[in-house]
Amino acid sequence: MKTHPLPTYLQRFFTERLGTQLKASPNTVLSYRDTFRLLLKYAADQLRRPPTELQVVDIDADLIGLFLADIESARGNSARSRNTRLSAIRSFFKYVAVNEPQLLHHCQRVLAMPAKRHEKRAIDYLTRAEIEALIQAPDLSTWHGRRDRALLALALQTGLRVSELISLSCGDIVLGTSAHVRCMGKGRKERATPIRKDSAKVLREWLAERSGAVTDPVFVSNRNQRLSRDAVEQIVRTHVIVAAGKCPSLKKKRVTPHVLRHSAAMQLLQNGVDRTVIALWLGHESVETTQMYIHADIQLKEKAMARTQPVKAPLGRYRPDDKLLAFLEAL
Repeated sequence: MKTHPLPTYLQRFFTERLGTQLKASPNTVLSYRDTFRLLLKYAADQLRRPPTELQVVDIDADLIGLFLADIESARGNSARSRNTRLSAIRSFFKYVAVNEPQLLHHCQRVLAMPAKRHEKRAIDYLTRAEIEALIQAPDLSTWHGRRDRALLALALQTGLRVSELISLSCGDIVLGTSAHVRCMGKGRKERATPIRKDSAKVLREWLAERSGAVTDPVFVSNRNQRLSRDAVEQIVRTHVIVAAGKCPSLKKKRVTPHVLRHSAAMQLLQNGVDRTVIALWLGHESVETTQMYIHADIQLKEKAMARTQPVKAPLGRYRPDDKLLAFLEAL
């Protein structure tokens, strides 16, 4: 009887599928790695066997269901995090199903596991006044302040992701006529995003001071190394505190680098840019992803409401004249 050792398929999945075929981003690989580290530890405890001795059939839908419940209860993961873990597991079993037809039924049971529904909060974004206050917050008399001003201006105007910002090299920013920035986004898709004149001026001054080679990073730390995600988050937090002194509404908001991306999208939407263009601008896989900005735009909804007419109907309350209808009304 043929066996299907889990280590063999898992190693092939990471090296062949993610690394060679899909060319997955480092963030995706790390996320998948963390998922299987947790899953293998849980499976080893439940089955009382080390991970190297596990078979693919040992990781079935029942065990995965218990694992997902455990990371919610024991680790306090949200439903969104749970679904992210499940997505990684599904990706692995899709790979197994294609390569081992004998395990197709086993894989189908795992692939049929539904994602957990969760509350979808309205996105956070900054108003025009808050954006201006944040860009003006860095102290331009210092090297850090000039770097941070350029980073914030670029993020708030282009809507680049944190990973895209920190991976930029000096050669990726093209100034002059048709100024734009080139970046490699999710799914290894390269895109070019235009840069406004005001942002181009700030970047031109920073790049002149930075005086880096074409392949050198645009934004660097004290040690002349590429900034990390944590460093960008700290930069945003620091300047939000300063900006809140001039714009008190910022005190009520939790501003992260991703909120800057949302803010760029909302500025485009509120200025009449079509959502198809916004999707291209942000590097979204689907136009439907951009729908969340329409839901969050209260100004757009207020304009729609202003076009409506009040209902001219007498005031009163519906009173059912039937006992069964009255029962249903009371539910």
